[in-house]
Amino acid sequence: MCRIFGFRSIISSQVHSSLVSADNALVLQSEKHPDGWGVAYYVADTPHIIKSSASAFADSLFQKVSGIVSSKTVIAHLRKATLGSLETTNTHPFQFGRWVFAHNGNIKNFANHRKALFDLVDEDLQKFVLGETDSELIFYILLTYLRKKEDIHSRVIPVPKLKEATQEAVAAITKIIGPFCPDDQAENTETFLTFLLSNGQAMVAHQGGKKLFYSTFKSRCSERDTCPHFAPRCEKPVYTGKVSHLLFSSEPLGGENFWKEMEVGEIIAIDEKMNVAINP
Repeated sequence: MCRIFGFRSIISSQVHSSLVSADNALVLQSEKHPDGWGVAYYVADTPHIIKSSASAFADSLFQKVSGIVSSKTVIAHLRKATLGSLETTNTHPFQFGRWVFAHNGNIKNFANHRKALFDLVDEDLQKFVLGETDSELIFYILLTYLRKKEDIHSRVIPVPKLKEATQEAVAAITKIIGPFCPDDQAENTETFLTFLLSNGQAMVAHQGGKKLFYSTFKSRCSERDTCPHFAPRCEKPVYTGKVSHLLFSSEPLGGENFWKEMEVGEIIAIDEKMNVAINP
């Protein structure tokens, strides 16, 4: 199955370590997930996406991109194809306006459910579905449910609305396809709905069967004496309130960050002011 990585920070930060040089960095995981890669990052609230259908491990462009990206928001994805050909239109992250999306999962018997799922997407959004994957449909279903609550073109999306829309979208999807599989070790043909969604300011993660880990603090920050944004929250857990960074990864990465595994079905969200909502 795929691998995903998400990053929100109070300051623009390099992600080279997480993507390339850390123990268990994303590029190392790509040896087992060779069917394409994508990196989305934001510059002045505008998403920039670079994608390839090649393996990140063998693609020098991945190394170059990871070396130049410095942003407050990043979403990266390694693809191991279950549905759709090896084309850039099927490669994550997907984008609409400010929003980017990456999925680690699969919809079982997708061909049987595609029409019903497509009908969940607002009619004016349906024309933007360009690829063959279940993931892209999930993305537009999420946007459809989010726009029932907020203007999706706004940079400010309250955490409660983001979580509610995610819950309602997942409920609508599973009403059609059945429940997602809670066993990370089950066959990849089963249904899994683990994903990341962000507009560059807000970000939400859903653990839909495939494992997802998160980090909001470090055991000890090596820049605690020099960083102008250092605060006690940088070295202790926060469940509700402001954090300095929030990371998501399919597997814990090496380094100073303290990682915790999300529960099956758990949703974690953060807003433009770096206020996070995590179930303690």
